[in-house]
Amino acid sequence: MNETVTLASRNCASSELQARCYHVTGIVQGVGFRPWIYQLAQRYGLCGHVLNNGEGVTIVVQAELSALQAFNQALQTEMPPLARIDSLHYEALAVDMALNDFSIHKSTASTQALVAVGTDKSSCPECLQEIRDPNNRHYHYPFTNCTHCGPRYTIINNLPYDRHNTSMAAFAMCDDCRRAYEDPMDRRYHAQPVSCPKCGPQLRFVDNHGQQLATREAAFAAAVAAIQAGKILAIKGLGGFHLVCDATNHQAVTELRLRKHRPAKPLAVMVADLPMAQQYAVASAAEWQLLCSQERPIVLLQKAAESVLPLSAAVAPDIDRIGLFMPYTPLHTLLLDAVKKPLVATSANLSGEPIITDGDAILAQLANEHVMVIDAMLDHNRPILNGCDDSVVQMCGGELQVLRLARGYAPLSLPSKQLAKHPLPAVLAVGPQQKNTLALNIGNTLYLSPHIGDLFSIGAEGYFQRTLASFKRMYHFDAELIVRDLHPDYASSRWALEQTPPVTAVQHHYAHVLATLAANDYNGQVLGFSFDGTGLGADGELWGGELLLADSKSYQRLASISPFALLGNELAIKSPFRLTLALLLQQYSIDAIIAMELPAFRHYSPVLLRNLAKIFAAGKMPKSHSVGRLFDALAVLLDEMQDTQYEGQAGIIIETLARRAVAAGKNADAQALNLQLPLRPQPGLLLGQWDTAALFSQLLQAKQQQDNGVMAIAFMQALGDAVCHSAVAAQQQIGSPLPVVLTGGVFQNRFLAEYCYQQLHTCGMQRLPQHLVPVNDGGIALGQLWYGLQQATATA
Repeated sequence: MNETVTLASRNCASSELQARCYHVTGIVQGVGFRPWIYQLAQRYGLCGHVLNNGEGVTIVVQAELSALQAFNQALQTEMPPLARIDSLHYEALAVDMALNDFSIHKSTASTQALVAVGTDKSSCPECLQEIRDPNNRHYHYPFTNCTHCGPRYTIINNLPYDRHNTSMAAFAMCDDCRRAYEDPMDRRYHAQPVSCPKCGPQLRFVDNHGQQLATREAAFAAAVAAIQAGKILAIKGLGGFHLVCDATNHQAVTELRLRKHRPAKPLAVMVADLPMAQQYAVASAAEWQLLCSQERPIVLLQKAAESVLPLSAAVAPDIDRIGLFMPYTPLHTLLLDAVKKPLVATSANLSGEPIITDGDAILAQLANEHVMVIDAMLDHNRPILNGCDDSVVQMCGGELQVLRLARGYAPLSLPSKQLAKHPLPAVLAVGPQQKNTLALNIGNTLYLSPHIGDLFSIGAEGYFQRTLASFKRMYHFDAELIVRDLHPDYASSRWALEQTPPVTAVQHHYAHVLATLAANDYNGQVLGFSFDGTGLGADGELWGGELLLADSKSYQRLASISPFALLGNELAIKSPFRLTLALLLQQYSIDAIIAMELPAFRHYSPVLLRNLAKIFAAGKMPKSHSVGRLFDALAVLLDEMQDTQYEGQAGIIIETLARRAVAAGKNADAQALNLQLPLRPQPGLLLGQWDTAALFSQLLQAKQQQDNGVMAIAFMQALGDAVCHSAVAAQQQIGSPLPVVLTGGVFQNRFLAEYCYQQLHTCGMQRLPQHLVPVNDGGIALGQLWYGLQQATATA
């Protein structure tokens, strides 16, 4: 039986009537779309009905033409704050002379879902006001939400987005919540997680042995007291648990690092509000706006020189950036209101494992006889059905750059006009080994999953498969084609090769470029600079510093970083002095290198260095074309790093050195060095190879006269100049102007990226932006998907 909400009877039987049926797709469920339509119907005197289904929203309206025209205009110019219309069309219907009301009908299921699953959003101002109002029934209730905020993706089991299809199905609404839920004029109308202290989820406080110590308000008070006492807690959020402690308590932060075996990688800090954030960071207006946006990402900002209540030096040691974010749930808001200090809030997991979403798993993994990371846990009984980490972003050259696509932004849906012209198969892209995400299409809409992570463990592979199962279930998706990385030993590639549908492979760095094409719904040729740590090339070597002439169907390699040896294979990535040594051995003998008495090599015996030189001379080790590895080698040469403690560490160190040197007025010294990354002819490459050995020889000579900051600036400007000069040379060879793509994890380095943006602009070259697609490996799956769909249209 239909659930209906009916307007008062109307005169909908005039001879001037027309009737229409609208079909709307996009983010139109769980965002207050139906009550908005109801209110428009009331405004314009329309009869008919509105309902959710797997395809989106269907609206039947009947009225005089002028009213229908006004309604149609409102659909395109007004919208609930979290809604997004991807397609809107209507057809004429026969007038029903018996129709005299407007109803909201019960949702219907569908065999094919076209509606985009909504992303989780932070608490809206109205809900925050209610949890702070002692006279409101939601006072201090940590699960308060409405259609303008709260969980979506993390609680959904299936489409359409109705309560019985979410993790709230087990919570029966009290009379007050039921009235709000059923009133189209209430902002909680069909807000599926709607609840209150009488009927909704509740907190519990548990010690690290699993014993429940308190519930409800007492659990919250116990958590506050534990944080104030310097304890480390696991606290359940929207998409998983955080490890939380007082960010100003140096002993607590140091202990967290020790327990989690995370010696150096920066920790994110949650701040109560903008004034608190401004104590710890210096930012532009755009960065503050991003921090306060409803997506509430972790935003990488410049550290403030000093503050009244300093953060522990262990939060982000030896770098000039800090990752801040604002509370995005009522629980986080209430915690910060009570503690009145910034909190370290880092993903609760073991190194290399996915974020933990279940309290029992927290106790099993982080509180056992072998590992005791937490002192206690603040849990609750609303299940997390789909894990989702915090998004990480920064402003780069005045644009938003996404480093980790997750809560607030993902699942990311991208409707494509380019692909709308063809019938399309269902394509699944399984992404790379690191920073894995999944991508698939429903018709001409592309979907990119939230961040899954690095697929180096059984737990991570299980998270990959659970995420895929969720998307298949929600979208009723069965792949007709699977696209994987060219590397056959990636976990995602192995999984793909075990499946029934046909599988195609895409080269890693080409997929990076394709992801930018997909982000821009662009099919034409581009000059794609794809710089990262590693990826299997088409020739079997390890690429990572490539200039590709590419479009959506094929690519040609125009230039590449000259190869250098990985002495010790993967050990060279963990101990990058081996990379530095290999680069120097291309220009100098081992005796000459030892005689230089470089500080970088003082930690290693001459015997070890000579043995490595013998391996180098044998020439049997793998070689790399990676720009990312060049940053590792430079950090060692400057004696700023010995072992790599986390991915991208060298890039962050070099960037920090450069920014500090610029602030000290040393940019002119770097320009005077005029370091060059020369381009040498190379068979098979239209432009040639960038000579890395020559660059490091220049760096070695400059090191005698200049400090590390000047060297860092000069190194990145040499890279940026090589990019710009090569782009110009490529366009001259090709004979036509082409847009430029800068992609790959190396371009997360804001100093390098902004220098390249400036140089390309000076040269009059157009650059395609990334938009919300991660510039690192998190965007690879979207590029793979774009390739698979383009191949399908080529054969259609």
